[in-house]
Amino acid sequence: MRPQSTAERVLYFFGRPLVRCFYRVSALGLENLPAGGFLLVPNHISWVDALVLQLACPRPIRYVIDQEYYHKRILHPILRALGCIPISNRHSHAAVRAAAERIAAGEIVCVFPEGELERRGTLLRLQRGYEVIARHAQAQVVPVWLDQLWGSIFSFQGGKFFRKFPKRIPYPVTVAFGRPLDAKSADIATMREELLKLGEFCFSRRPSLERHLAEECVRGLKRRPFATAVIDGIDHSSLSRAKLLGAASALSRHLRKEFPDERIAIVLPASKGSMMANLAVILANKTPVDLNFTMGRGANESCCRRANLGVAISATPFIERLDDFPWPERVLKLDELMPRMKRQIILWWIVSIVVPARLLLPLLKIPKKGGHAEAVLLFTSGTTGEPKGAVMSHRNVVGNVFQFRQLLDAKKTDAILASLPFFHTFGSTVTLWYPLIEGVRIVTYPNPLDASKCAALIDRYELTFLLLTPTFLRLYLRKAEPKQLRSLRLIITGAEKLPLELATHFEERFRKKVFEGYGLTETAPVVSVNLPDPEPKKPGEHVQPSSRLGSVGRLAPGIAAEIREPETGRKLSLFDPGMLWLRGVSIFEGYLQDQERTAEVLRDDWLKTGDIGRFDEDGFLYIEGRLSRFSKIGGEMVPHEAIEHKIIELLGLSGRDERPIAIIGVQDEAKGEALVLLSAVDINIAELREQLHDAGVPNLWIPKHVQRVETIPVLASGKLDLKRCQECAAEG
Repeated sequence: MRPQSTAERVLYFFGRPLVRCFYRVSALGLENLPAGGFLLVPNHISWVDALVLQLACPRPIRYVIDQEYYHKRILHPILRALGCIPISNRHSHAAVRAAAERIAAGEIVCVFPEGELERRGTLLRLQRGYEVIARHAQAQVVPVWLDQLWGSIFSFQGGKFFRKFPKRIPYPVTVAFGRPLDAKSADIATMREELLKLGEFCFSRRPSLERHLAEECVRGLKRRPFATAVIDGIDHSSLSRAKLLGAASALSRHLRKEFPDERIAIVLPASKGSMMANLAVILANKTPVDLNFTMGRGANESCCRRANLGVAISATPFIERLDDFPWPERVLKLDELMPRMKRQIILWWIVSIVVPARLLLPLLKIPKKGGHAEAVLLFTSGTTGEPKGAVMSHRNVVGNVFQFRQLLDAKKTDAILASLPFFHTFGSTVTLWYPLIEGVRIVTYPNPLDASKCAALIDRYELTFLLLTPTFLRLYLRKAEPKQLRSLRLIITGAEKLPLELATHFEERFRKKVFEGYGLTETAPVVSVNLPDPEPKKPGEHVQPSSRLGSVGRLAPGIAAEIREPETGRKLSLFDPGMLWLRGVSIFEGYLQDQERTAEVLRDDWLKTGDIGRFDEDGFLYIEGRLSRFSKIGGEMVPHEAIEHKIIELLGLSGRDERPIAIIGVQDEAKGEALVLLSAVDINIAELREQLHDAGVPNLWIPKHVQRVETIPVLASGKLDLKRCQECAAEG
């Protein structure tokens, strides 16, 4: 090992204490560092990554650095004294040899494989330079993750470097060193997987994730207390953040006093009242259960029975609209209760303004810790049968809000249309808890199918975020005018696959791109999302891609992924198609009173998503389809959605508001399964089979039967109702 020079010792002597004044670095996994020379491979978030990494590592690190920066007049003497290795595209061989020599001499060499600073705080494409160095030196490779630097003044958070105030001094940073890999094993896919796992490990250790959801809501609402929190799209009344907190606090005291129940049902559409009711239940340290009033009596009876619901919050006008709903024993009507609590509401409104958050929390009797305790109970949409109760802990919801916060990077002027019902997992986290915690204004509207009214609200209140499902987005094509959506800067769809033709038609009509995201009820729900690419500052400037057509975007921070064989569970490369497994703070606690189905999807903190997926080298996730939407015919996996898209394209059915067809697999004695085409339009199966054959569709993929139906069964979210589809297919 090369001895340190005098200049190097002087730099470390004065530099380390100086950096420690501004950063409090916690190092994890130091026992993983080999004794001799090795290659260090970290993520790259900020301009001070090298300084922070050196603080965490007990031995000197030799950095491979771009030649342009190495020769800058101010930096050159320091970088040379620290033993940095300059590299350029034209003379990379010399740098590779120099790095290999340093490793052979027992030193640590570090290369940032992304080659540039992250602009979104998510891992970019890993360049192959580190592989060349590792194989040339026959060196062990140690992945390392730098956590929480996104948001520091030296990161690009907020769209700018340097020009922001530090949030804390000293700024907390975690550095986690992974287990060493040999040069042959450290390929791009494996290194990406290991870095994501280290990122998940660091993210999940953040102390703020242990907070109670109510505490996060109180802290969020205490910021800018006089700003508007919610506007009701029906009567255009509004509540400031302080008034919302005051009303919810008063109601929470009533709930604590009158009801010992651990869970309280909420039966309301997206509205000002629904938002206040959910907040009040959380402040009372109880679990809100937003029931899906569109599911029918039988499904809701099952939900009430399994969740042991004895109390529901609703409102008289809405109760009168629900003819056949299994109401619990006691129903609180907000329109009758809240006027009687006017004095308490005013008192708590004043208290919420004048009392600091640290004193308000004990006044409201909010626990100091939420952690893995149940916070929210969401029932799945029941696409394949009886709804399952997904138990969401405080860590799940708070963690997913933090993840979505980093992805969205909202401004104070941003505002969201909240038309998705709060019983929908997307509506719950993204249009309820996220705005409460983050301070984003929302405008509620109870019917996402009324696209003309939703478009009018977007126009009237200059909303910037539209978050919805593709089924609801399609209605805007017919019912909205381009000028009504001019204020939108981000449109994200989730819950079902975004058809390419829909995204194209929408962009052509409104001059707005539609971005697809991915999530599950069991992931609270946000897993990944496409986002707008950064604007180049000058013509021809390279920008980091934040979206990719056909993908569902990059993973949210703090989520790790594996691809495994669907049948055997054998681990595959991230770049191979297979069953997608996820791990992270947002993975739910399990299904309510259903250990068997919980064990099917949760293993060692990993969630089996049920989706077939793969990643590309830039980290974009592609979902090939639900495993339940594949048929195994003649030993081959046949994707239903791919066939549906091809049939829609060949028959010109893409412009319809309602789903025209669905492919369903039914049992077949000869080949295990056979495909049935459910169709809401008249189709000549012989002609269709010929068209599919001429288009190059494999014979196994071509349905042999067509079953005519009045409408394709769908759920309120727009997803296929697979249970009813199977029944329709069986009838034929």
